[in-house]
Amino acid sequence: MHVHGAPTGKMKRVLRLSLLATLAYVVLTFAAGLRAHSLALISEAGHNISDALALLLSFVAVYFQGRPATDEKTFGYQRAGVLAGFVNALSLIVIAVLLGIEAVHRLSAPVQVQPRLMMMVAAAGVLMNGVIAALLSRVNTDVNIRSAFIHMLGDTLSTAAVIAGGAAILWTGSTWIDPVLSLGIAALILWSSVAIVRETLNILLEGTPRGMSLSEIRKELQKIEGVEDVHDLHVWSLGSQTHALASHVTIADIPPSESGRILTQIKVVLHERFHIDHTTIQFENAGCEVTHGCVMAVDAFHAHSHHGHGH
Repeated sequence: MHVHGAPTGKMKRVLRLSLLATLAYVVLTFAAGLRAHSLALISEAGHNISDALALLLSFVAVYFQGRPATDEKTFGYQRAGVLAGFVNALSLIVIAVLLGIEAVHRLSAPVQVQPRLMMMVAAAGVLMNGVIAALLSRVNTDVNIRSAFIHMLGDTLSTAAVIAGGAAILWTGSTWIDPVLSLGIAALILWSSVAIVRETLNILLEGTPRGMSLSEIRKELQKIEGVEDVHDLHVWSLGSQTHALASHVTIADIPPSESGRILTQIKVVLHERFHIDHTTIQFENAGCEVTHGCVMAVDAFHAHSHHGHGH
């Protein structure tokens, strides 16, 4: 992710505020749970500790993302946010499964709840989680922040369901309402989390960025005057917002001053059409043996005329 000063500062402020508010809510729900002997509220406190952990992970990731590249970390720490998003999403999947198991257990062995206290504490939770989710949505620029946003959105919905469930239990006396709502929330969290796991895993495994086609990139580059062939083409993501490209491009045996024009056009096309700015283009004028990663020209005589251009 390409994070500049202002967005990083704003993200840090939002995440810091969100973390403090979540920890305060954990204390409130735990204290209320002990006072009312309510296992549901104590569980809610435990659930919110996982949110605090998720927000802490995101905060640490944003901090690392803002650090400059070094000789040891030449791409900086852009993957820190992706890694945090991956860990967050995995933890959400575990939480969703545990919620589902507990909900099924409660359907077979109903638990008496105190609906009024449930509703009061859940109302505070909806307000807090709703505000945090709204703040995160405004700085929702990468997969790390999105995983934290989904954490809080899922909590907003689950605490709203607790209010609805509390009201329904109060009116009808039916305790099965609570676990059925929990099952629905668990399914929603699971669906969202799997999508983030897939996206982050693709970035970590250096897969082609989602929505990009290598054949389309190759076709656009081959339209440029002077480009004879494009091969050994690789596109991957450094973070969730920054993509990189490396490729071999066959051109005629021309001096570097003329090949500079072709390189400029390649960079313009990659920037304007595909939003790729980190490029490494190697020019060559001889055939290339691609079976071994295109490491050398077939005709060794022409090896001296290879031009290497990087950005």
